[in-house]
Amino acid sequence: MQPSTSPARSPHPGSWQDRPAAQQPDWRDHPDHSEAVRWLASAPALVTAAEVRRLRHTLAGLTATDELLLQLGDCAESFYECAPRHVTGKLRLIDRLADRLHELTGRSVVRVGRMGGQFAKPRSRETEEHGGVTVPSFRGHMINSEPAGPVSRRADPRRMVWAYEASAGVQHVMREYRRTRGDGTGDTTMADGPWSSHEALVLDYESRLIRRDPETGDPYLASTHLPWIGERTRGPDDAHVALLSRVANPVGCKLGPTADPDDVLRVCDTLDPRREPGRLVLIPRMGHDRIRQALPPIVRRVADAGHPVIWLNDPMHGNTVRSSLGLKTRHLTAMITEALRFRDIVEEHGRRPSGLHLEVAVDDVTECVGGPVRDEDELRRRYTSLCDPRLNPDQATELIEAWAKGTATTR
Repeated sequence: MQPSTSPARSPHPGSWQDRPAAQQPDWRDHPDHSEAVRWLASAPALVTAAEVRRLRHTLAGLTATDELLLQLGDCAESFYECAPRHVTGKLRLIDRLADRLHELTGRSVVRVGRMGGQFAKPRSRETEEHGGVTVPSFRGHMINSEPAGPVSRRADPRRMVWAYEASAGVQHVMREYRRTRGDGTGDTTMADGPWSSHEALVLDYESRLIRRDPETGDPYLASTHLPWIGERTRGPDDAHVALLSRVANPVGCKLGPTADPDDVLRVCDTLDPRREPGRLVLIPRMGHDRIRQALPPIVRRVADAGHPVIWLNDPMHGNTVRSSLGLKTRHLTAMITEALRFRDIVEEHGRRPSGLHLEVAVDDVTECVGGPVRDEDELRRRYTSLCDPRLNPDQATELIEAWAKGTATTR
């Protein structure tokens, strides 16, 4: 396992190491752990500091303008769908949906994909049962494999290296796509991106991919352009918050329905102490039936404290249910309801609702109910997600169109 080049070893932040770190794989005793993390520490950056600076500058402008942000992609990326044809298909879908949002609102749309590193997933349960046998839960290809067996589900640190190599291929295609997109001239006047993003979950991986910006000297996370912290790891004293407080990337943070306004403000103060536009994206994912009560006090608390955050709604994770067939699913009507309530709440508090964070498949999957998927009986027809149910392109279009109504240039 030797990287092709050997840049300077990454700076290794210390304060996060003594903090609580939830959702981490149990692999420190694996014989290949030390070699894997050493390899990552000397591997080339997956994204450049210049790219991160450009996205940060774009997002800073978004907080003061009518531009929008659309972040979407697979729930969990697959190692087997990182070939150029797969990646190009995902990028074209991002552009197709962002172009539709632009067409409906008249606003420029910053495009961000859940790709180039979305290989690890938090889980609510450590184990699951298959055929009467209890096995560890599937936690994404960076950690284990989806077949339900004791060997395939064992956490393997070598998978961090495989995730890096898969991400490198995705980033190469994304970089070339950004260079030649649109009319072939590279003109991105009305569209910025697509950029990469993933949940910065596995600390062994993320901490070894911190590098220095050669122009500013600032540390940045070189695994992705826009990392985010999940609902299960966003505690103000948690290791994930401490680690990402040390990097210059724009950072997202998911907020569930039980988020305490004071805790959210502590997270904002840690991640964005200088209150810099373009630094922090807050992503409520509260559920259509709870967002009206849960979100307003958070918006008020953050606004009163002067944090110029970007407000983005994830209408999917708070609306996950178990179907009569035993499959996890989401109902399009519930997602649309949450997205509209999010938009209205943020606007009522004098803030800008900047867009949506969605899990969308390139193919016409049947994982969520609504639109072309008429009822739960149709879910088995094409349910291929590695983890949570995704919208298909038609369902995503319907959601975006519903959200965009009333979000025109004049507002």
